[in-house]
Amino acid sequence: MKRRDFIHQTSAASALIGLGGFGLSSFSSATKKITILHTNDVHSHIDPFGPEDGRNPNQGGVARRASLIESIRAENPNTLLMDAGDIFQGTPYFNYYGGELEFKLMSMLKYDVATIGNHDFDNGIDGLYAQLPHAKFDFVSSNYDFSNTIMDSHVKPYRIIEKDGIKVGVFGLGIELYGLVDENMYKETKYLDPIETTQEMTRILKQQEHCDLVICLSHLGYKYSRLPEKISDLSLAEKTKDIDLIIGGHTHTFLKKPTIIKNAEGKNTLVNQVGCYGINLGKIDFYFDANKNKSAEGTSIIV
Repeated sequence: MKRRDFIHQTSAASALIGLGGFGLSSFSSATKKITILHTNDVHSHIDPFGPEDGRNPNQGGVARRASLIESIRAENPNTLLMDAGDIFQGTPYFNYYGGELEFKLMSMLKYDVATIGNHDFDNGIDGLYAQLPHAKFDFVSSNYDFSNTIMDSHVKPYRIIEKDGIKVGVFGLGIELYGLVDENMYKETKYLDPIETTQEMTRILKQQEHCDLVICLSHLGYKYSRLPEKISDLSLAEKTKDIDLIIGGHTHTFLKKPTIIKNAEGKNTLVNQVGCYGINLGKIDFYFDANKNKSAEGTSIIV
């Protein structure tokens, strides 16, 4: 994709959103910009879809994603790259290499942080653990308790990254594995309530760590119309506070731009998800004024 065309598509599909209860003010040279790029449910899709594919012809592919990410980083060095889970399972690459190729390529693309999806247990928790040396990025999950498993101490509840004086806190949430994944695959991994966990994580990140931007990498799913009691990204946003952005996965939901949800305090939370198979790349730009009041604009870019 040509740089000029990329900039045009991004600006055309974006809408400026006020966050944290602040109105939008005119930007000045003191404004700082943090760009968040994200994927979800890539499912071992390394190659692009072919020209004969009925649904996604000539779309996706790690090499194309790498070029797109490189061009965005050239525009803004203060860029973070994240994934919301289900990295594994879906093509023969996983069947043959067991996740090694996926983690090596994500490391080459310089992912910063990822969370764990249900399909990342498809070779069992031992298979996931065996591939960790190939991942040069951090995994975060705050509601999977791995303390009695081989993954203990290899997954963090959250990570803090500082860019241009802006402190970004990232925590992860996974979907309940019981009934979805064979118990022998995840063994003694314990599932913790995502609402209670989020309240604890946002308290730590906002009040103790004084993060300027709080992001949740979620593999809970976007929404469940037939199961309203099931926690989803939308209900999580409504029932909690202090999350600026939820990057979602699991339901393979294609959003052209983030959904805006009022949180428990009536402030805006962004929820975004970019489908599956690496077809799209999510891009959210956060702008901070001199007082660190923030606004955002977001879009989904076809790879």
